[in-house]
Amino acid sequence: MNGRPPHERAGAQGARKSSSRSAGARTPIRTTSQTDSRFKFLRAIVVLLLVVALAKLLWVQTIGGRELAAQAANQRMVEQVMPATRGEIVDYRGEPIAFTREARSLSIQPSVERDNADERHQTDPEKPDWNQLVDEISDKFAEVLGDKIKRAEIKDKLTSDDGFTYLVRNIDVSEANAITRDFPMVGSERVDIREYPGGSLAANMIGATSSGDNGRLTGLQGLEAQYDDVLGGIDGRRTFDITPDNAVIPGSIRTAEEAVDGGDVELTIDSDLQWYVQRAVQSAKDNSQAGGASAVVLDAETGEVRAMANDNTFNPAIGVGDELKRGADLGNRAVTTPFEPGSVNKIVTAAAAIDMGVTDPEEVHTVPGSIEMAGVTVNDAWEHGPAQYTTTGIFGKSSNVGTLMLADRVGKDPYAEYLKKFGLGQKTGIELEGESEGMVPDRENWLGGTFANLPIGQGLSMTLLQMTSMFQTVANHGERIPPRVVSSVTQPDGTVTDTERPQGEQVVSKDAADTVLDMFRGVTLEGGTGTAAGVEGYQVSGKTGTAQQIDPECSCYSNSNYWITFAGVFPADAPKYVVGIMLDNPVRGVHGDGGQSAAPLFHDIAAWLATRDNIAPSAPGRPLTLEKG
Repeated sequence: MNGRPPHERAGAQGARKSSSRSAGARTPIRTTSQTDSRFKFLRAIVVLLLVVALAKLLWVQTIGGRELAAQAANQRMVEQVMPATRGEIVDYRGEPIAFTREARSLSIQPSVERDNADERHQTDPEKPDWNQLVDEISDKFAEVLGDKIKRAEIKDKLTSDDGFTYLVRNIDVSEANAITRDFPMVGSERVDIREYPGGSLAANMIGATSSGDNGRLTGLQGLEAQYDDVLGGIDGRRTFDITPDNAVIPGSIRTAEEAVDGGDVELTIDSDLQWYVQRAVQSAKDNSQAGGASAVVLDAETGEVRAMANDNTFNPAIGVGDELKRGADLGNRAVTTPFEPGSVNKIVTAAAAIDMGVTDPEEVHTVPGSIEMAGVTVNDAWEHGPAQYTTTGIFGKSSNVGTLMLADRVGKDPYAEYLKKFGLGQKTGIELEGESEGMVPDRENWLGGTFANLPIGQGLSMTLLQMTSMFQTVANHGERIPPRVVSSVTQPDGTVTDTERPQGEQVVSKDAADTVLDMFRGVTLEGGTGTAAGVEGYQVSGKTGTAQQIDPECSCYSNSNYWITFAGVFPADAPKYVVGIMLDNPVRGVHGDGGQSAAPLFHDIAAWLATRDNIAPSAPGRPLTLEKG
């Protein structure tokens, strides 16, 4: 029997048991230092995260907050361009030739609005579903627009799966408002429409516009392009905020800049006369089967353009692209396309001879049927032996030989100076694009036959505007006023600037000009070449012209193709208008009858003006003698 107390034996047994367990695997004992290290590590991580979070919060609330706020604002802010209304182009009476009408294009998002409507209907069955709305919207369009739109077309667009579609374009503002007032889901977009109430009236001068992505009208050609800075104005801008579904947030609209509407351009054009001349020119071209026809009407005193017309013009309201496909002519041949004028140019020789005093209207000249100058033989247009023509008769009958006899008295150098003073070989400076200066050989480059051609209107070229301006010089007592077509410009700020009238040049003396003007009445009297230009009860001065065209196959003058011209002053005793006409190789007369003269077209225009303006009839002119014996 063991002598140890029981509690000691138990402890010894427990010790043995513990020792027995330890013999297999020891359980690690965690010390206090290890626990503290891990706690410190976790605490450091938590502190670090708190510091990062606080730093981030501080950044958001200070520097970064402003940046984020700006980004958020930018995401919901929209800047909208507010196009300025394009200004007007008006005639000299203030009648509009081109103006801008504000219109609307209506659009919708069919797929989006269908989902919205059906969702509202499910929430509240009393609200219409999309099918009901489609019928109601279609009915409204039919009610407001009537024959302008087909109800079925609107319904087809509304029931499509498109994300966006235009329902109708370019309708009146009042019509658009009547629809969008009842159906706010229909979007309304401003569209500026350039209106040309006269259609093709003066289109070759006015030009056309195009519409940009923001609806702004921009000058494409003609005066619309040349005065685009004035007419276009300055666009405005406004900003507003939108929701994620593109709805405008109420109260967020703010204007940054108001639009400044465009200014106006006033022309010298007479719309009524322009309309008549355009019709007359087109009719003359069609009747005569000419390759082209043009006419210019100037104010005799100021040189201002009252009308300028070309055949086959265009309607800018239709669109330049469509008109080009039709074959319309968008150019302005009256200022861009020079031609050889023929005998119309003889007025330079007449004015020079009278101004220099080398002849007088009644002097009688023995004029043969042909003349040789510098090795070149020139004939009259008709066969004749020596004839006794007065100076007046030489031009009334359009004798080439007689004209060259007088030009020889003037001399080459003085004649070259008169050509220059009459404005030939140089641009008039008119406010129209593409003006040609024509062609006059430099004096130092004249060859032997040059002086045998220039006085009779061959070997030089001019535009119809230049040709008409020569006769304006004679009608205006010898003072040439370069022609202009713009009368005044009103800037967008309202400042009105009258176009500065060019300084006139006294080409020949007043007495010489008045004498020549009276002499050239002989062209329209019996025995003259332009009797068809005469207007009963009025004195008319003018000059016919026939010039051979260049045959491209031989680079020589053609014996079958001609430029047919006429320029005249009406009335001759109290000049108000100067009219120039050009026909490109007509087959018949301008009324479809025989002959190739442009004189009848002058008669038509002058007679119309006499009636329209109620011009008093002329006193009988002094008798003129064309031929003696």
